[in-house]
Amino acid sequence: MIHTGRHFLQIPGPTNVPDRVLREIAQATIDHRGPEFADLGIEVLDRLRGVFKTRGPVVIFPSSGTGAAESALVNTLSPGDRILILETGWFSHIAWRQVAERLGLIAEYVPGTWRRGASPETIEQRLKDDSARELKAVVVVHNETSTGVVSRIADVRRAMNRSGHPALLIVDAISSLASIDLRHDEWEIDVTVCGSQKGLMVPPGLGFNAVSEKALAASAAASLPRAYWDWQEMLKSNKSGFFPYTPATNLLYGLREALRMLDEEGFENVLARHTRHGSATRACVRAWGLDIVPEDPAEYSNSLTAVYTPEGHNADKLRQIILEKFDMSLGTGLGKLAGRVFRIGHLGAFNDLTLAGTLSGVEMGLTLAGIPHRSGGVAAALESLTATAQPLPSEDAPLVR
Repeated sequence: MIHTGRHFLQIPGPTNVPDRVLREIAQATIDHRGPEFADLGIEVLDRLRGVFKTRGPVVIFPSSGTGAAESALVNTLSPGDRILILETGWFSHIAWRQVAERLGLIAEYVPGTWRRGASPETIEQRLKDDSARELKAVVVVHNETSTGVVSRIADVRRAMNRSGHPALLIVDAISSLASIDLRHDEWEIDVTVCGSQKGLMVPPGLGFNAVSEKALAASAAASLPRAYWDWQEMLKSNKSGFFPYTPATNLLYGLREALRMLDEEGFENVLARHTRHGSATRACVRAWGLDIVPEDPAEYSNSLTAVYTPEGHNADKLRQIILEKFDMSLGTGLGKLAGRVFRIGHLGAFNDLTLAGTLSGVEMGLTLAGIPHRSGGVAAALESLTATAQPLPSEDAPLVR
């Protein structure tokens, strides 16, 4: 088919890149050893601390989120160290367990259902049982991109504190940062890992580590091999706005503009917007009579919604029909959810009308695919969005200049 208009990219990342960010990326490349670049580096590093809600350093690598995950491990651990990973979905396995084992770490993988986040109670008990203090880190995916399930990181940290165990807390915030509330310092996270391609509204290619003082101390004693991923080399160069090797200059231009956009909107407003869109999407799915993956409302994601298709209906066939007929991409089911769920991304550069269009495309697709559902899902979403929209000031309200 010949499609007109813009493609609807509604996967849970990479997300749509705003035109403002694209224009910045299109600037001429500059000397990454010159004064103009130093100004760029200093501004980006400073603004990132506000997004991570930390006073400590944030390290930027030219990498994917998986590269940033590897950096978190090699900078804080030594060969043969034991770590605790909670199974919450595809990425707890592929981005963490698999990487850890290839690095020579011993990953204790706690089985999960993929419908629940990491259990603080399980973590607390396992740490209490570790009287020899063999576990060196606990790894938790904050927002599991494959399932739309959020782990309660503040509760995890409280559980770890109650256990009295010194293990590091490493958190994957790849699909939660700038979309779902995350507080690096307040929640005593030791390493927060993220990538540029989701809530930060930048193309793939930048990986981030927000690093605590405790993690920096662990890095001094860690002996896993590291060269490219070494925090210390990065931090030394970052003091003056530079990097120890060639950075992704034009992506940093885009990141600076994206961070400015987040600041203009107001970070709490950004989180509130994602909350509205998550709630409206779930209202729509409930009206269709379909099920979502997370079981606990306290663990619903505001970045994406993973939706089950009824037994006997293939989610990938639905996605194919929607792509062919309406030029819209939805996220595929991963791992044990392949063919069983489709994922609606509602994060990043996103507004009410984008969500309305997205859900309209899904509703039409459900009909064309012959998937049993009730009508009225889009109407339920619009009702939710209207009820939570900020009213315009009245004509009698005083003007603020």
